[in-house]
Amino acid sequence: MSSILTQEMIESTIASLPRQGQIMLKLLLLQHYDVDQEEIEYMAADRPDPRCQAGTKPIHRVLTHDAIKAVSDRRDQYRRQVRLRRERTWLQSQCLSKVSAVCDALARQAEDLLRTRYGFSSDRLAALKQGARTAIPKPAIRRLEQQWDNEEISAEDYQKERLTVEFQTQLRLAEKYRKRLELSERERKNANASPLQDHEIGHIWGIPAGTLAARKVKYLHQYIQGLQQRLQSAGPAATTATGPLDLWNETLAALAERPVERSVATYDGLERTEAALLDKLHAFAWGTLPEEMEGKFWLSLVHGATTNAVHSEPTRTLFGLQQLAAILNEIDLSPETMEHELLTRTAPKPKETVAAIEGPAPSAPEGQLSEMQEHILRSFVGEDRGSPLL
Repeated sequence: MSSILTQEMIESTIASLPRQGQIMLKLLLLQHYDVDQEEIEYMAADRPDPRCQAGTKPIHRVLTHDAIKAVSDRRDQYRRQVRLRRERTWLQSQCLSKVSAVCDALARQAEDLLRTRYGFSSDRLAALKQGARTAIPKPAIRRLEQQWDNEEISAEDYQKERLTVEFQTQLRLAEKYRKRLELSERERKNANASPLQDHEIGHIWGIPAGTLAARKVKYLHQYIQGLQQRLQSAGPAATTATGPLDLWNETLAALAERPVERSVATYDGLERTEAALLDKLHAFAWGTLPEEMEGKFWLSLVHGATTNAVHSEPTRTLFGLQQLAAILNEIDLSPETMEHELLTRTAPKPKETVAAIEGPAPSAPEGQLSEMQEHILRSFVGEDRGSPLL
């Protein structure tokens, strides 16, 4: 459900607050609004002087560059954290919905091929769907490859059996990705509905917890009152509701509709090399990554949960998820593309042609040493440096 508040209404209400109130609201909503340089200087000057806490009253206080930079660095640190979290949850939801669509398209095309080309009945297809969750593909594929190598099965029968395995695999992957998508959507809503915490604001601003709590209550109350006045002045249609409105949650819901700010991502060491990462991303997008590796790889994309990634916070980026989203955007979900992919994937490997042996391999003439043999003998004997001593 869309919020009754608008972006302009929220921004104008924040702008009508005193300077302290504007800073407090912008810090609470740091994943959506930024704190400018004048407000950073105000926070640096507003922090308690340590000389007062030591019992010495300063005559005058000079705002140093280091104090301003300290506040700015902490602002940048928390802003990067909350905005990367919002972008990550949005990207993983986008990727999961698209990769689920790819698996569904492959499964639909495999079902159509089994019905039209190989004459599978509806009951047999329903039995394959019902057993897809518990099917184990590796033993079946191993058995098919062994039969193919022993010439116990034709190419047509091999592809038919291999297509049934692929059909069940894509059904299972699509169901798994839909469950992950539900969890990802829940995490994205929680991220959008989570303002900056008190201890994080206190770390940026540098004021005591009691002072921070008092200012937060004061300016949140003023902000809610300002929103109520603007809703009342907008007319009765804006204030009509089935129950009392939580204007703070309505604010978070309205700001959640803002476009996600995309970060500039660089390769962060995942999977050791960028080429290996891109290969795995393509396999993941097409559903060909082995299922025992797929879970760990997805966690490494989302949370960096792998020893192959660099875990230092300033260097961790969303490079993997951004590249996966770009790959998924380029996939064509047309039936022709899906059919070509399935037939290529399930085709048997061509057998190697063994050349007829016409005769023994040519060897060096008898009594004549090869170059390698001469080199080995020279290594042991040494070079002739002249006539032997008598």
